[in-house]
Amino acid sequence: MHYMAAHGLKRARPAELMPGTVSVITARMDYLPRVSPAESADAGDWQARELARLERPGEAVISVYARGRDYHKVMRARLQKLGERIAEHVGQLGHRAFTDSAPVLEAELAARSGQGWRGKHTLLLNRDAGSMFFLGEIYVDMVLPASEPVTAHCGSCSACIDVCPTQAIVAPHRLDARRCISYLTIEHAGSIPLELRPLIGNRIYGCDDCQLVCPWNKFAQRSALPDFDERVGLTGQQLQTLFGWSEAEFLRFTEGSAIRRIGHERWLRNLAVAMGNALRVALKNSPDASALQAALRSHSQHSSELVREHVLWALQQTNVSAAHSTQTAN
Repeated sequence: MHYMAAHGLKRARPAELMPGTVSVITARMDYLPRVSPAESADAGDWQARELARLERPGEAVISVYARGRDYHKVMRARLQKLGERIAEHVGQLGHRAFTDSAPVLEAELAARSGQGWRGKHTLLLNRDAGSMFFLGEIYVDMVLPASEPVTAHCGSCSACIDVCPTQAIVAPHRLDARRCISYLTIEHAGSIPLELRPLIGNRIYGCDDCQLVCPWNKFAQRSALPDFDERVGLTGQQLQTLFGWSEAEFLRFTEGSAIRRIGHERWLRNLAVAMGNALRVALKNSPDASALQAALRSHSQHSSELVREHVLWALQQTNVSAAHSTQTAN
C-alpha cells in the first residue's frame, strides 16, 4: 500500500510522529454489534450467521466492523479523553492518540504490550475476546513500565489460511495485501484483477472469513456502545438495492460510517463484481437474474470508466456460466 511506503520508518519510530515519545499506551475496543431482539435466541452463534450470508449470493455482505459508526471517530475521541484524564493525575503530559489514522504499527505494538498475540492471519488475537476489536494508541512523553507480551495460542490450527477465498495468507503470519478482499474492496482504487473477481463473491466492503472460522472468536465480546450497532439498510440488503443508490443517497446513508471513505465510484465497482458473481454462480436461472441484469444495464453508460468496465464484466458472467455448463455437458 502506497501510504506505508511513503511514511517509511515513521511506523517504527514513534518519536518521529510525536516528538518526545518514550512510551506507548495501547488499547482495544470490542466492536461486535449488540444483540438485536431477532438474534437473542442464538446470540452466541454469530459466526455461523455471518458465514450463512456468504451462501446467499444476492445479499450484499459488509464487514462486521463497518456496519455501525466510523470507528476512527469513536475510538480516537475516547483515547483523547483518556489521555486528558491521565494528564490530570500526573501533571503536564505530552500525548497524542491514534486509531488507524497514522503510520503506526498497531498490531505489533499491541502484541508487545500484552494485548494479545499475532494470529496466522496477522491480526491480533486475545484469549478472552478473539479478534473482533479495534486497536488504538496513546503516544506519551512519560516513561512507563513495560507490559509483558503474551504467548501465542494458535498451535497447529490453519483454519484462517485454509478459508481465505483468494489465498491471500500466503504463509503463517504473511499476508499478500494485493490478494486480500479487504484491500481490494476498500484500499484499492483501480480495476480489480480479473482472476480475483470471481473469488470475491458477494463481499462488497471488506472480508471477515479468516475471523469467522477462528476458534478464538467464540469468545468475541459484544460492544458496550450503541455506536457499533448495525445500521438499518446496510445489513441483509440485496445487491441491486444498494447498486441503485445515487451518489447523494450513498453519502446520506453512509454519513458517519467508515464506508463513505471509498466513495460512490468504488461502491458501484464492488457491487458490480458481486452482482456478476451472483449471476454466474446461482441466479442465472432465477427471477432475480433479470432484476440484476436490468440494474447493471442502467449503469452501462456510467460516467466512470471504472464502473463501466466492471458492469460490462458482470453482464458477461451469465454467458460465462452458460458456456461453462455447455462445455461440461459435452
